[in-house]
Amino acid sequence: MALPFANPLLAGSSRPMPRAVAVIGAGTIGPDIGYYLKSALPELKLTLVDVSQAALDRALQRFHDYAAKAVAKGKMSEAEARAVTANLAGTLDYGDIADADWVLEAATENIALKRRIFADVEAVVRPDALITSNTSSLPAAQIFAELRHPERATVTHFFAPAWRNPVVEVVRWEKAEPAVVEYLRWLFCSTGKVPLVTDDVVCFMLDRIFDNWCNESALLLERASAAEIDSVAAEFVHAGPFFVLNLANGNPIITETNTLQAEIEGPHYRPAPVFRSVDRWLTVAPGKSVPVSPETAAAVRERLLGVLFSQSADILDRGIGEPADLDFGCRQALGFRKGPLDLMRDLGDDTTGRIVERFCAERPGMPEPRRAFAAYQDFLRHVLVDDVDGVKVITLRRPEAMNALHDEMTDEILSVIRRHEHDAEVTGFVITGYGNRAFCAGADIGRFPRLLGDAAGAAQYARDCSRLLVYLDSMKKPVVAALNGMVLGGGFELAIRCHGIVALQDAWMQLPEVTLGIVHGIGAMVVPYRRWPQASSEFNGMLRRAERLKAARALELGVIDELAADYPGLVRAAVARVRGLSGKVAGIPSGAIDIAPLDRIEPKAANGQVLSAEVIRLMESAIHEAASARTLDEALEVGYRAFGESACTHAAREGITAFQEKRKPDFTKTP
Repeated sequence: MALPFANPLLAGSSRPMPRAVAVIGAGTIGPDIGYYLKSALPELKLTLVDVSQAALDRALQRFHDYAAKAVAKGKMSEAEARAVTANLAGTLDYGDIADADWVLEAATENIALKRRIFADVEAVVRPDALITSNTSSLPAAQIFAELRHPERATVTHFFAPAWRNPVVEVVRWEKAEPAVVEYLRWLFCSTGKVPLVTDDVVCFMLDRIFDNWCNESALLLERASAAEIDSVAAEFVHAGPFFVLNLANGNPIITETNTLQAEIEGPHYRPAPVFRSVDRWLTVAPGKSVPVSPETAAAVRERLLGVLFSQSADILDRGIGEPADLDFGCRQALGFRKGPLDLMRDLGDDTTGRIVERFCAERPGMPEPRRAFAAYQDFLRHVLVDDVDGVKVITLRRPEAMNALHDEMTDEILSVIRRHEHDAEVTGFVITGYGNRAFCAGADIGRFPRLLGDAAGAAQYARDCSRLLVYLDSMKKPVVAALNGMVLGGGFELAIRCHGIVALQDAWMQLPEVTLGIVHGIGAMVVPYRRWPQASSEFNGMLRRAERLKAARALELGVIDELAADYPGLVRAAVARVRGLSGKVAGIPSGAIDIAPLDRIEPKAANGQVLSAEVIRLMESAIHEAASARTLDEALEVGYRAFGESACTHAAREGITAFQEKRKPDFTKTP
């Protein structure tokens, strides 16, 4: 399923954001979709359409309740809440949505009903207005079969809760204009969603996983109770299948979707008969469990893994979706602890093969993998790669962690660079972040908590985490960082090791490690002083007080080369910078350097948080020693060792523990 760009924001859009949207269906998910849209686009005119005034009244009240709760939690200002609940209306009359730029249907899963709705919609809206359905299972070709203008219609499948869940499937089908799919990808990515493109098959990609996971669980009731099955499933999901079915009143949905799958793809997809006779399941809540005998647990575990692996292989063999999207969607939309492909990798080919073979023997007709299991692992999980005029654009895609680095992402970036750096057709590389919130929000703490108190181990950990950065130091082809939002900690340390930096006008940088009771281990106490000595006083404040550096100020200081107004402009500027640096990549200066004095400061962050005086002294000592070092390697070693020393302080233990417990650290405590 080749797309123009893997990163939806690279191309931009000639079509503007919608000014007026209508959501048809004021039940459960329709208002939640509307709330997401109003939160992302507060100036939007939003109209809810339903056949029941009572349903509309409840839906409109839900907007006010959601906004009030967001204000109470400090996630939204009063002014933002007023904007979200303004320009909002409910109606029983389709004539009221004639000005809609986009009509999004979220009614009951019934083809005849949906066709009637779309006939009414087409009678009043403009020919160029977008029309989409939130169906979870019905193919677009069936839903839109009677439209006069099917080219402007497709499926946009949201997941509950739609105002918060980042995933939305965008279905590509034969009559939809490719430009419509690309516009929706751009729109969703621009407004904080992660659009996953799928082919137009029954249940698309993610509901093929969820519905058959639930159906298989019901078929297992002859071996175990619902509570036992949910207890076993807790190894793989945050909430067991029967708990989720209760939450979503999902029994009729599974009956409908699996009946449809059985009609189209074979009788092995028939829904478990028990769904027709049970309203609610006696099960356990997430985090709870009941005793399960080892024999029963093993049978349930392997059957659940079997259906998961069978469906995943079928999705990939048929090209219904992409492997990275499948794993991401299972984690973020469906609540799996790990994606199915990660589970397959963890178990290994032999164990995976045995599980699938047993499953297919127990469930004749279910899909069997068409390739060797290793072939399903040949993909990049956390980065997207695009070619823009001979420059490889590497997009960090971990939006659930604001694109924070971890070991696997680091190695994927390295693998892309190594694969293309000797290709004469590739001028260089751009590294940017997914979406418009963050370039990279630092690095996951990984195994660092286990190294507290171990200076040598923590220092080696810093060296290990620097493998990508050290590689960039020695490169001849240029790498440019394109900062598309906030840049924190390890993200800043990655950016400053690139050979050029461009940024969006509202981007900003911060080094918050001192607020965790640690120093910066992979270059922040070394590299910025050597590359931009004229900005050393600014770096002093960033390191010791976690001060923010705004992009405009960084441009004045020479840290950033150029600012851009939007994402496509950012990438164009980065690509141009790569071309300008081609054959001119300069290394980070060696030799001792002069830096601005580290005047004594009160141990307090820019936001007023009390800091550890001990850690600040350790940091200042390392900055001085690194500035005096004769070579870059020696200076970096100073930083690694200082990081190791900071791991042995009481402040580090308090700061990391507080981070894990999601509380503010108290560095005034004594050990």
